[in-house]
Amino acid sequence: MSAAAPRFRDAAEGDVTELVALVTEAYRLIDAGGWTTEASLLGGPRLDPLLLRRDIQRPRSRVIVAERDGRLLGCGHLALADGEGHFGTFAVRPSLQGEGIGRLLLGEAECLARDWLGVEWLRISVIEQRGELIEWYQRRGFRRSGVYKPFPYGDERFGVPLRDDLRFEILEKRLV
Repeated sequence: MSAAAPRFRDAAEGDVTELVALVTEAYRLIDAGGWTTEASLLGGPRLDPLLLRRDIQRPRSRVIVAERDGRLLGCGHLALADGEGHFGTFAVRPSLQGEGIGRLLLGEAECLARDWLGVEWLRISVIEQRGELIEWYQRRGFRRSGVYKPFPYGDERFGVPLRDDLRFEILEKRLV
């Protein structure tokens, strides 16, 4: 990474609008310049502002923001669910992807999962068809669990599916 490392903090309710815009840019725009777009799989919103506010407010949940010089670079949501850490809503500004910000943000989430949540495992849900993203997580120590969850068809808060075969694969990493 060529610039100074990002600073991490918890998101506040005042960040919601900018976070929704960043996540939308990273996952829904075809020409945004990053590699994380899901535009061929899903349209519509990627992040519901009301759900994000709930995630910011609820116990055992943190929305982590990466920033540099007051500029929002990326975000992710860490929460306790079913006795394990779960990480999602993970996005880096497309123009900055490839600079190591995502790797640092994921590392911060892993440390918080272990030290703050006190969990042994961190899990991530990835759309099965996102092979390049699954490979990125595997290079960071996650393994395919063999567990799948259905895509929430009919709940447009998570996007409008452009195909009928979507499902999530659960990736996991043991935090030692």
